[in-house]
Amino acid sequence: MKSRRIAFMPLVRTTFDVPFANQMITSARNHLLKAGFDLVEPPAAISDQCSADEAARMLKTHSVDMLLVFQATFADSTLLTTLAEAVDVPIFLWAVPEPWSGSRLRLNSLCGVNLAAHALTLRDYKFEYGYGLPSDPEIQQKIKKVSEIGALLRNLRSARMGVVGEHPPGMDSCHLDEEKLREIFGVQVEKIDLQSVFSRARSIQTAQIAPVREGLDNRLDNLSQLNQEALNNTLRVYLALRELADERGLDGLAVRCWPEFFTEMGCAACGAMSMLSDGFNGEAFLPCSCEADINGTVTQWILQSLSNSPAFGTDMVGVDVGQNQIALWHCGLAPLSMANPEEQPHGAIHSNRQLPLLMDFTLKSGDVTFARISQAGEDLQLVIGEGEMLDAPKPFSGTSGTLRPNCTAKYFLESLIHQGLEHHLSMTYGHYVSELQMLAEWINLPVLMMDD
Repeated sequence: MKSRRIAFMPLVRTTFDVPFANQMITSARNHLLKAGFDLVEPPAAISDQCSADEAARMLKTHSVDMLLVFQATFADSTLLTTLAEAVDVPIFLWAVPEPWSGSRLRLNSLCGVNLAAHALTLRDYKFEYGYGLPSDPEIQQKIKKVSEIGALLRNLRSARMGVVGEHPPGMDSCHLDEEKLREIFGVQVEKIDLQSVFSRARSIQTAQIAPVREGLDNRLDNLSQLNQEALNNTLRVYLALRELADERGLDGLAVRCWPEFFTEMGCAACGAMSMLSDGFNGEAFLPCSCEADINGTVTQWILQSLSNSPAFGTDMVGVDVGQNQIALWHCGLAPLSMANPEEQPHGAIHSNRQLPLLMDFTLKSGDVTFARISQAGEDLQLVIGEGEMLDAPKPFSGTSGTLRPNCTAKYFLESLIHQGLEHHLSMTYGHYVSELQMLAEWINLPVLMMDD
């Protein structure tokens, strides 16, 4: 787990059993530290308005991923609301049980969280909660998930995406609505002229692409058999896009890949985008979508952030209702790390334009999460689903694989068409549906679950 910085704010009322409360606070703190969290905390438990105000001032000077209010004893909601007003991050309320002893109620922690939840609801704050002892692994897992969403929200607000060129005519599903992306996600968009990319790529010398070629020769077995001029141009494009992203502080790219890359650069952009999305040669992941599909890039960035591994933007090109299978395909821009480890990936030419460089391999088997920031309706929504990439023959050349969705393939197809969804879907390996649902809830983004 990446280290997450959380504000750990224990609350006590001194009329309760403070020594017992302090035992709970110490235990909770130790378990959080053991789990790898970086804690921002007050010097002592918050017990009155003065200490709450001091903690709130401290919070305003720190960047945290989550506000964790540990209700060590009952306390009225003024302490909580003072803390909540100081930050704009997910809030987690933690209550601890105590023995039903038949004698004194020593903590009354749950009632305190009940009151706190009511106060936050009245003020339209979103929050999660946990009820369990500090050693409860489910509590730790829930805190981990909320903190990850907090980090994702914080990073989204500072994310910068580059859009290279305009989406091709007729590709309405790749339309850029810069205002909505900024309003809902906080994402900033920078437009980049396509010709400036070409100019930069053409200026890159053959010697500069040599290390890239060497690294790619270690992954693909047939580069020497491809058109070398076109191959080298794709590698120049890779370096040009990487340089632009680094210079401008971009976290992802949406690239108009056709027809100009073929007609003016004499190469395919697919291979370059595959390498960028994959963090080739140890570089940082830079998610890329073709056809200037900015919503696809942002979706890939979100999935990549959750999984800490690459994401892939794909088309749905075939449905077998009887076998409950979907053929996923794109020309050749899937990250190489998604290749079936039992097969040798190849360099390839575009099936229609007959130019390299594309990646050619079968997607590896495993559980996947797929998603899409969709603008099919008046408002943006988040399409979410899960499935299994099967260990099956490659359905088409390029980068492709066979998906068995958790919903039926018929339901998937009917939703795709009747909901008017985009022809691009993003996927990553692993289970992240609950995290995506939590993210959508926090930013008031409607969800369409691909789940019948």
